[in-house]
Amino acid sequence: MKTALKQYTVAEVTNGFVYNEFEGKGLYGLAGTLVIQPEYQRHYIYGDGKKDVSVIDSLLKGYPLGLIYFNDASPSFNDNQQHLEVLDGQQRITSIGRFITGKFAIIRDGREQTFSSLPPEDQELILQSTLLVYVCQGTESEIKEWFKTINISGMPLNDQELLNAIYSGPFVTAAKAEFSNTHNANQQKWASYVKGDPKRQEVLEVALRWVAARQGKDIDGYLAQHRHDTTITELQTYFTTVIDWVGSVFTRAPDKEMRGLEWGRLYETHHTQSYDPTTVNTRVEELRGDPAVRQHKGIYEFILGNEQHPQLLEVRLFDETTKQVAYARQTSAAQAAGLSNCPLCATGTNTNRTKLYKQAEMDADHVTAWSNGGATDAANCEMLCITHNRAKGNR
Repeated sequence: MKTALKQYTVAEVTNGFVYNEFEGKGLYGLAGTLVIQPEYQRHYIYGDGKKDVSVIDSLLKGYPLGLIYFNDASPSFNDNQQHLEVLDGQQRITSIGRFITGKFAIIRDGREQTFSSLPPEDQELILQSTLLVYVCQGTESEIKEWFKTINISGMPLNDQELLNAIYSGPFVTAAKAEFSNTHNANQQKWASYVKGDPKRQEVLEVALRWVAARQGKDIDGYLAQHRHDTTITELQTYFTTVIDWVGSVFTRAPDKEMRGLEWGRLYETHHTQSYDPTTVNTRVEELRGDPAVRQHKGIYEFILGNEQHPQLLEVRLFDETTKQVAYARQTSAAQAAGLSNCPLCATGTNTNRTKLYKQAEMDADHVTAWSNGGATDAANCEMLCITHNRAKGNR
């Protein structure tokens, strides 16, 4: 890969700057010859009133912004025109362009200032600031490998952002337009069940993981297969199907614990089973109000699985005081009867029938299982030898 160090002024780089507010990305600069956010780049994430402001403050203080990298894609066009794209630095360039075009303000000398309201000398200071740029030229694989390397520092790319870079093409472009667009009206609905920042490609990652897992693939394999597809119909349809299924089973207002659950896996496991939404909602309310249930996130899978796996709920165990009281009560009665203080051993015929266990050799157990309505209190607590307690399970 070839590289050449060049210097551009901010005025040159932002000449012809265009920012798409709807998609949240800078489009062009350098009088239209620079693509600021090529397909493999992540969305603009500096627009938080802190990072973008810091970029402008650095320029006004005369601080260098660090090296920027452009990819020279001109050879692939064969039109004798310059075609550059930002390899690294798009967050900084977009922040500068947005400020110059009046998209946000900074605090200067105690006053809120846009670019146009700055004194002429400050405007000129920004416009004439020098940006050091390495212009790189190489094969697609070389450019993308370099892209990954230079993004190790700063705010690292997450896994999905890297995969978007590796498999850039019409499929990723269309997928990002659907799942990474914060202006998509569906984002609010999706956010009830999917955890992640659309700008960081985390909603797209979930959608891809669900559809890929259904086919026995990982995201990498799925993107490799569909890289050159021009539509995302399968991805879009499957994701919508899963979300709609969740909403049809749990018709109550979504609980915060529903966000980020493995709904794709749960859909594949349970979507062929029928559920009564009224019954489901009543049971959710009961479990959420049960003080013995410590893990509310497990409630939904517990119900979908016909309440066969209470371990999902991390049901509250008996406290030490309750266990000591139960042990003393049982041991006293056992000594008087000449039998074991484990009720199950006492009904047996082997040598353990009269064995008195130490408390450390016993486990507390619900007389009536919690899943059958038994409470986690002293009245429903009995001590069993470890062997019998583990054999009893949840019966």
